Amino acid sequence: MSIRILVADDQEGIRDAFRLILDAQPDLSVVAEAADGRTAIDTALAVRPDVVLADIRMPRADGIEVTRALAGTGIHVVVVTTFGLEEYVQAALRHGAAGFVLKRSGPALLVEAVRAAVNGDMLISPQLTVRLLRGGGPEREVSDVVLTEREDEIVALVAQGRTNAEIAAELFLSPGTVKNHVAAVQRKIGARNRVMIAGWAWATGRAQP
Repeated sequence: MSIRILVADDQEGIRDAFRLILDAQPDLSVVAEAADGRTAIDTALAVRPDVVLADIRMPRADGIEVTRALAGTGIHVVVVTTFGLEEYVQAALRHGAAGFVLKRSGPALLVEAVRAAVNGDMLISPQLTVRLLRGGGPEREVSDVVLTEREDEIVALVAQGRTNAEIAAELFLSPGTVKNHVAAVQRKIGARNRVMIAGWAWATGRAQP
């Protein structure tokens, strides 16, 4: 079955462009659009898409509000924006966003962000800085955390923005095994998501640019 998507952006040209990109994929289908955040929330709750692509700056409710409103509904929200400001990213992730993609990142990343969200991964545009990722790290002290050699390898790749499938291919593991390792690392360092794992990896020197 196709991944069902709602595109929320106040610019009609952007919505049209995203629809062309996404509908061209055999496993993706745009089932609804919204020109403002309030309509995006109401439509998402009525239509129940798998993923909402939400712009940050929209009338009536911004992308952060959309993310917060849909948290816990089973609908994944990927924030798509022109603005890579740190406060936007941190707010989106804090409220449960399943990805943060800059519009200039290109169509391929947009498509992969949607797929990653449905698969339980989180994709962040690589243009976002190491400083930004560092700001998303866990608040508690983690310097004494001991990881296995395999966990160290996976953490370094998570910090580079790799999905579970990509990590599995590189390390000759199954995606399920990678997912289990990621979950184990989250427990050890107190991270709520893989972006926080990345921030911790950068902050502790386990990942290099």
